[in-house]
Amino acid sequence: MKQKQEIIHIMPVRLRMKLEQILREQEDLEEIRIRIGQPVELCCQNKEIWLKECITEEDLEEMLTFISKYSIYAYEEEIRQGYLTIEGGNRIGFAGQVRMKDGQVLRMTNIRFLNIRIANEKKGCAVDLLPWIYQGGEIVNTLLISPPGIGKTTYLRDCIRLISDGVAGRTAKKVCIIDERSEIAACHLGVPQNDVGKRTDVIDGCLKREGMRMALRSMSPDIIAVDELGGREDGRAVEEMILCGCKILGTMHGESIRQVIQTAGMEELYQKKLFERYIFLRKTKDGKRACEIYDKECDRLC
Repeated sequence: MKQKQEIIHIMPVRLRMKLEQILREQEDLEEIRIRIGQPVELCCQNKEIWLKECITEEDLEEMLTFISKYSIYAYEEEIRQGYLTIEGGNRIGFAGQVRMKDGQVLRMTNIRFLNIRIANEKKGCAVDLLPWIYQGGEIVNTLLISPPGIGKTTYLRDCIRLISDGVAGRTAKKVCIIDERSEIAACHLGVPQNDVGKRTDVIDGCLKREGMRMALRSMSPDIIAVDELGGREDGRAVEEMILCGCKILGTMHGESIRQVIQTAGMEELYQKKLFERYIFLRKTKDGKRACEIYDKECDRLC
């Protein structure tokens, strides 16, 4: 409930009581969508809840004041990137009018839309994946794949925690997370708000390819964990890490295994058989998660 309490503190005062009741009742709440001139949308796992009250400009300005702790300029850089992680690990996405200069985002002004993603740790969700990630007592290079919104980052986070702490008689490993969007560890002022294990280090807010190289040079990790790989630069950095003897745990968006291994940056990694496990996550008709395990040849194992 701590994560949800942090959300209550950033809400407009006039809506807090009603939202607090909903947050207490809805354990599967995933997102809260704030849109100026529209009612608040609360997205649960299998349903949506709408408040009657519409968000006014005053409501949104009040929220931005609470989110920035009365100093919006102190968080200008995070807002320019489009998101901010607050205490408790909840992440807030921003949308509005963007100022550009020389092809780069200079700042975001007139913020009129917010997406509050609830930090839902699912400890233990990845326990059944571990036997497939380990081979002969060692971690194998593994890529978790799913369409958006299925929970691959949640599974990745739990894999990291289990591997870092060492469970079921397995030797614990040093893990370094390259958390470009602050989604895995959900660092707030550099401190992880999610449990990522006691042998885990985090490089937060850094480009994946740069972060991987920094981790290899400075933190001597057994495993580098990275979310949402994509593109040739990420592919080259992954290959570099693997050839240097570091194992990779990664995720990637995709509708199928075949689609992913044909994308730029991944095709060459597949041809060289550098990933030894592909895990495809999907949602069943009743809203539950299921997974399919593939080997380096993309032959289905389970």
